[in-house]
Amino acid sequence: MGYDSILNWVTFDNPVNNAFYPFEVYNVPYDIGAKLWELIGGTLAWLINLLVPGNGVSTWLVSDAVVNALAIILMVIVIFAVGFIINLTMIWQERKVLGRGMDRRGTKIGPLGYFQCVGDGLKTFMKENVVPKDVDKKIYWWALALVIGTGVLAACMIPLSDRWFIMDFHAGILTIYALFALAPFFILGASWAQNNKYSMMAGFRAAELMISYEIPMLLLMTAVILQTGSFNINGIVNAQSEMWFMIPQFLGFITFFICAVAESERAPFDLAEAESELVEGWQTEYAGMKWGLIMLGDYFRGYICCGLIVLLYMGGWLLPGIGGTAVPELVFLAKIFVVFFFFILARLAIPRVRIDQILNAGWKVLMPLSLINLLLVVLMQTGGLI
Repeated sequence: MGYDSILNWVTFDNPVNNAFYPFEVYNVPYDIGAKLWELIGGTLAWLINLLVPGNGVSTWLVSDAVVNALAIILMVIVIFAVGFIINLTMIWQERKVLGRGMDRRGTKIGPLGYFQCVGDGLKTFMKENVVPKDVDKKIYWWALALVIGTGVLAACMIPLSDRWFIMDFHAGILTIYALFALAPFFILGASWAQNNKYSMMAGFRAAELMISYEIPMLLLMTAVILQTGSFNINGIVNAQSEMWFMIPQFLGFITFFICAVAESERAPFDLAEAESELVEGWQTEYAGMKWGLIMLGDYFRGYICCGLIVLLYMGGWLLPGIGGTAVPELVFLAKIFVVFFFFILARLAIPRVRIDQILNAGWKVLMPLSLINLLLVVLMQTGGLI
């Protein structure tokens, strides 16, 4: 190999040819991460080799093992960055739709008001980091980090297509839901650690509300898994290539949609942290950027719920009668934003309900409906209808 040209170090090889390639199929974020490291690491290796020709460090920087390790790290960063942009877009979408619904313009900073979200983020970063004196600091910080972290991790695990994923888990849908369902425990810990009776009361209310909707959601997911015969997300999506599951499981689709709105703590089921109730809910003593991250985490949970609806009932990145497209990621995101539009309409049109009404809806209405949907799927499977 010549050592006088940067092209000998920055080669942009096919990542699938890497001896340590960790996937069975092509992965776009991994490819982006590998090419980024080949550009950065290859340039660095070339510069070191100019100073010290024939050194082992330059060769090590562009070796298969190093490229694979750094490609995985950069892949995760790329997936998070795309998820973060999707999250900001959902916030912008909600503000614009709510503005039109209330006969006003909505946000106006930047192109079509998109930069309002960036401005709000910078504003919360500059706020003072206030921590009450008598809080349990370890739980106060760790519970907050876990509430946000599990939400972000679950959101990053939502695949945008069969070539855009963080890991092809054979039990992927259950893994995502397991991370998603941890929030009530961390919310309880965060509310208790604040040493504030309002926060603790709101934490109990938030946890009991979320649990009342998580069990029906799990039963509804069981019906989809039963019809598909697979826990793998690709298997669930490919099983809908001819017909979306929202058609044979329309009852399950509507029930899951209601559960998803409630589980993401959105209006009209947001009583546990409504502005007019319990001093902003369980996060009373989280100020400044901590509060901003909690709000961001709530939108990540909304993104997860919309993603689960699209994956389970709307064919994921496939179009009925067409199948895959050249840009399946855009198809998936378009479906996400359509589902979130109806989330926004629910907030716009339906007044907030009482705590007893929410619990009664979860245990006495949605739970029986999810069981009926599961029974119908079993009967259709037995009769050979699906």
